[in-house]
Amino acid sequence: MQENQNNNLSMKCGYVTLIGRPNVGKSTLMNHLIGQKIAITSHKPQTTRGRIQTVYTDDRGQIVFLDTPGIHESKNKLGEYMVKVATKTMEEVDLILWLVEPSTFIGAGEHMIIDQLRECGKQVILVINKIDTVSGEGLKSFIDAYKKEMEYADIVTVSALKSDNLDELMQRIFDRLPYGDPFYDDETLTDQSERDIVGEIIREKALRLLSDEVPHGIAVTVETMKTRRAVAPAKKKKSKHVHPPKKNANVAAKNVQGSGDAPDLEAMLAALKGGAKDAADVSDETEIMDIEASIICERDSHKGIIIGKGGAMLKKIGSQARVDIEKLVGCKVNLQLFVKVRKDWRNDTVQMKNFGYKNTK
Repeated sequence: MQENQNNNLSMKCGYVTLIGRPNVGKSTLMNHLIGQKIAITSHKPQTTRGRIQTVYTDDRGQIVFLDTPGIHESKNKLGEYMVKVATKTMEEVDLILWLVEPSTFIGAGEHMIIDQLRECGKQVILVINKIDTVSGEGLKSFIDAYKKEMEYADIVTVSALKSDNLDELMQRIFDRLPYGDPFYDDETLTDQSERDIVGEIIREKALRLLSDEVPHGIAVTVETMKTRRAVAPAKKKKSKHVHPPKKNANVAAKNVQGSGDAPDLEAMLAALKGGAKDAADVSDETEIMDIEASIICERDSHKGIIIGKGGAMLKKIGSQARVDIEKLVGCKVNLQLFVKVRKDWRNDTVQMKNFGYKNTK
């Protein structure tokens, strides 16, 4: 990390990365520390796939947090990419937060991380997360087990989900950072683009709703995001003409509607794309954002699961994603989702790059 040009002795500023095994709560902790949800979360492991940067600023200084994928044994090129992102980030920061779960068992995965921590030689705060799941008496034994493995700059116990002891953790972080000038202005929150966040929101909803065998093989691409002015529905003018006899009206209705048993094709297509409700909800708003996005999967059988019977699952993913996206963009959203199959894309570096997982040098 580059040295600050000015030796500002009034502010502590630095880069801090969160590392750990998959599903230990890194993204949840970062979201709660900065006070806003930027990184997606789910109970599925390996939810985070790239490095996500967020910025926290207060009177004490500025912390640039770097959330990273869980360190795990790689089974494909995407897994290798994720581990490389995490390990490379450790070399570039001022301080490392190593998140672990409360346990006295330290397995092969933890020992792999310990070896990397020793090699990089950076300050490490051991953060024992999820303390809300255990009794207080057991904490000392958990701490003692990890103390035997290596030395730490600090050890803090927290519950990211319950926001317990996070103020204490934040103060310990500031205590360990160098003095210097902020890297970003006070308004900066993340380096993620709006399009990136939209894609991740959609992936989060898919992760939470789909069965276990599908999520690891999906990616999301956002093809278009366009804002337009909403057009209020025109008021129906009263006709000056004499209405035709009721019998003729029935005949006309029958010609338009058919027998009444035929499905409404446009409504079905809208439901499959996840946009049927959107079109009905946005008529009174001044702006609508039209978004088209694709969920990428590896198998035809997975495509069927993602779409669901009659498009029900895809509709559910779209409806849940749209709620969060509207909060992000500040206007009504017409979200249309498609599902595409790209076989074995997690082992194809070209396709990985196309889906946003670019090589880390």
